[in-house]
Amino acid sequence: MVFFDLETTGTNIATDRIVEISVVKVMPDGEKIIKTRRINPEMPIPAEATAVHHITDEDVKDCPTFRQVAKSLREFMVGCDFCGFNSNRFDLPLLAEEFMRAGADVDLFRKAKYVDVQNIFHKKEERTLVAAYRFYCGKELEAAHSADADTMATYEVLCSQLDRYADLENNVDFLSEFSSRGKTADFAGRIGYDENGLEIITFGKHKGKSVEEVFRKEPSYYDWLMNGDFPAYTKKIFTEIKLRLR
Repeated sequence: MVFFDLETTGTNIATDRIVEISVVKVMPDGEKIIKTRRINPEMPIPAEATAVHHITDEDVKDCPTFRQVAKSLREFMVGCDFCGFNSNRFDLPLLAEEFMRAGADVDLFRKAKYVDVQNIFHKKEERTLVAAYRFYCGKELEAAHSADADTMATYEVLCSQLDRYADLENNVDFLSEFSSRGKTADFAGRIGYDENGLEIITFGKHKGKSVEEVFRKEPSYYDWLMNGDFPAYTKKIFTEIKLRLR
């Protein structure tokens, strides 16, 4: 399983970039392989983002771009399941966007299971990562909002959650289902599923409607989606559904 955390230029999945990534790859025998790397986002880091993670333009000006590390990072993650804190809603969708911009295959995400420690925490206690670390591990999280500290804290919190709650199974399938807030076809949650497993739109004027039905009745809606400020992966899924109609 890969535990990971991102520090970024902001919170817009479609347009913001990674400035630091930390990955803890936990092997079946318990061995942990840790990799942390700063990334040149090829755009200015806003002051409000620096105020959170303390990474400046100067800090990353000589660092590799994501495109330069995408291949090796993907190889490191292939065959793994994923775990993070608020990762299902933010880190995973943004990471997928970066891979797509770099021209890397993102099928590794489709085949994986996802465990979101924040969702487990919120279902049990309703707190933040700092509070989760204090509550479950009995320690203060030093250097919060640095990718490596947050990633290791996430790993420790999940281990403590498994120890604390007898009803949590130490099983990726169970944890993925438990920490999910509803299955979606895309990482950003714009495309959901109905009770029959058909893709539905989860936002806007067509919320709750079948994607196929909307595309048949209003063909221009697809063009609007492709020109809109939606993540590239979301557009990819909409396109796959569109192509099925031919």
